[in-house]
Amino acid sequence: MNEMKKPKTAAIHGRLWSAGARDWAEFQEVNFRPAYEAVFARVGLKAGMAYLDVGCGAGLAANIAASRGVRVSGVDAAEGLLAIARQRTPKGDFRLGDLEELPFADRSFDIVTGFNSFQFAGNPAAALAEARRVTKPGGTIAILTWGKPEGMEMASLVTARRPLMPPPPPGTPGPFALSDETALRAFAASGGLKPEEIFDVPCAFAYPDLATALRGLKSSGDALKTVEIAGEAVVDAAHEKALAPFRQKDGGYKAKGTFRCLLARP
Repeated sequence: MNEMKKPKTAAIHGRLWSAGARDWAEFQEVNFRPAYEAVFARVGLKAGMAYLDVGCGAGLAANIAASRGVRVSGVDAAEGLLAIARQRTPKGDFRLGDLEELPFADRSFDIVTGFNSFQFAGNPAAALAEARRVTKPGGTIAILTWGKPEGMEMASLVTARRPLMPPPPPGTPGPFALSDETALRAFAASGGLKPEEIFDVPCAFAYPDLATALRGLKSSGDALKTVEIAGEAVVDAAHEKALAPFRQKDGGYKAKGTFRCLLARP
């Protein structure tokens, strides 16, 4: 398929991610907060800057930035998630759109982030090129992805649904496709970016009880696609089995892991 004719993000992800938006915001997105804060610290985010989160989801990262006096914007394919982002940060500029065609002017932002988003665009190279276009000269683009899966507790939760899905088409990137440093740098370069520093951020998926864990793990667009194919009970059973090794004495669950971030320049 011609690169420019590949499907765009909204057509693929919007419906599914909207369906689980509230559970994502309440039970799953909160687990990513340490990664957001670590990236903001590394890029020197500060009051007065203009910040864009590409694939902003329910807007937690933007809300953290706004609390520090940053002018925040976000774009996402899912209107259900955007509605929550607007509730969280009423002064933010959150728009429905495609990562491959950002609805913002050239050289608008000091910082652009893609937290587990660029690699899942219908056309990742075009999405990265758009991020480059809207970043100011001297600005920073942060690409966050999963850390290396070997020995990572969270990885077993991410892959628990894999046996329930049909085999993906050849060439389809998996969640850990960019965990390798060389692959991540090549990915950034494919969009015309200049890759610089790479660093890892420790995180954990933590839930107070099984019911909350199942709601959180089932809230992503990918999980809800699996529910449509295999059924909710089957997906819940797969998640419960994967969660079992991480049950804590208080009845909660905690699985440790890492995210990997690449900082790049336009």
